[in-house]
Parts: sequence; C-alpha cells; structure tokens
Amino acid sequence: MKLTKVRLTQEASSRLRALAGRTSLTPNLLCRIGFCLSLREPSLPDPDDYPEEDREFNRYTLLGEYDPLFVALLKERCRRDGIDLKKLPKYFRAHLNRGVILLQASIKSIGDLAALLPRSEARKDADMG
Repeated sequence: MKLTKVRLTQEASSRLRALAGRTSLTPNLLCRIGFCLSLREPSLPDPDDYPEEDREFNRYTLLGEYDPLFVALLKERCRRDGIDLKKLPKYFRAHLNRGVILLQASIKSIGDLAALLPRSEARKDADMG
C-alpha cells in the first residue's frame, strides 16, 4: 500500500485529543483501536466524508511493527466489500477517521475499553484481576 502519511479530519483530530486526555493513551494506540472498531462496523465508510484537514501521522509511527497486520485486515475488509485494492489508502484513512469518531463516542475513561472486548475476553480479564 503506497501510503507514508495519513491526515485526519478536524473532527477526528479534536476527538482524538479528547480521548487521549481522558484515557492517557497515546494517539497512535487510540487510532489502532478505532481503526479496528471501524473495520468491525457492517457499513462501508465513504472516503469522501473524511477530508485530509488536520493532524498528520507518519504511517510507521501510527502502526509500528504491526503495520503488516493492519494492512492485511484492511485488505480482507476491502475484498469482502468489493473494493478495488488500489483504493486501500483512501479506505485506510476513512476507517481510521470513522474509528476515532466511534471510539470517542463510546469511551469516557480508560476503564471503558474493557467493554470493547468480546464478552468471553472481558470475563477472563475480570477473573484475572
């Protein structure tokens, strides 16, 4: 995938700042979680709804050593949606922006992250604590 930098919309960028303040997690971790939330949504995001306006991330800083995993997840989702793989950068940006917005809507504090885990995983974590 030819993409070295990703820019967020103004809305996603401001929501990301709020999330980082409430959770004390770094923006790259929050973006990764949000990206996965967006991939889980049944609807397809429209890349045109997410203009490149504000905060810019270097792809490696954003995904780190997990870059191949996130690209594979995106490719699989695009294949299922019938999206031409040449459009991966646009859909990466769309899922990233939508994911940050979805995450901010469901997380008020770091403790709310456990609710995002599948029930069986959330129970295992509770049993361990």
